[in-house]
Amino acid sequence: MRKIQVQGVHHITLTGADRRTSIDFWEGVLGMPFIFDQPNLDDPHEGHLYFDPGDGRLITVFTNETRTADPRRTPTEPGCVHHLAFSVGLATFRQIEARLDERGIEHSGHRDRGFMESIYFKDPMGLLIELACYKFEPPMGCSHADVMITAHRLRVERGDYNIQESHLADAIEMLVTRRQDSLSADRGPKNPY
Repeated sequence: MRKIQVQGVHHITLTGADRRTSIDFWEGVLGMPFIFDQPNLDDPHEGHLYFDPGDGRLITVFTNETRTADPRRTPTEPGCVHHLAFSVGLATFRQIEARLDERGIEHSGHRDRGFMESIYFKDPMGLLIELACYKFEPPMGCSHADVMITAHRLRVERGDYNIQESHLADAIEMLVTRRQDSLSADRGPKNPY
């Protein structure tokens, strides 16, 4: 028996309401360019809109002009999607609360997750959306996942409840030491003062 190895998210498809609501939210609130439009090839009564969330992958939305937005929270039972999280930069993250407030969109306010900052709000269909900003940049040649797994191992080794910034900083130092050789025989901390 062998695995089927995936290599990333190709796209996520959501059931939306009408076309205008979908475009106004995904492009008009979240800034995702509306890049492709065609019928839903499995249901000729629906449209299929494609948006670029910023990394070249896709968020697609099935639309139907007979559906209206329902802001009640989507189901969270086992097997349901709890929320979608999108990455934003620090400058954008610092503006999110004010920009949601301008529109009268209820939100969670800033949430510190140890390794990232988050804010949550619902889309017009009641799906919980998270906008998240990592507190770190991975070293050259490493991914966010490389830092996270190393920080996790440090957290567990130290008996800490959740990942903290010290775990991230130490993980980054460890990854740089592993990935980048040095002419120094001793790469330990020094005090030149």
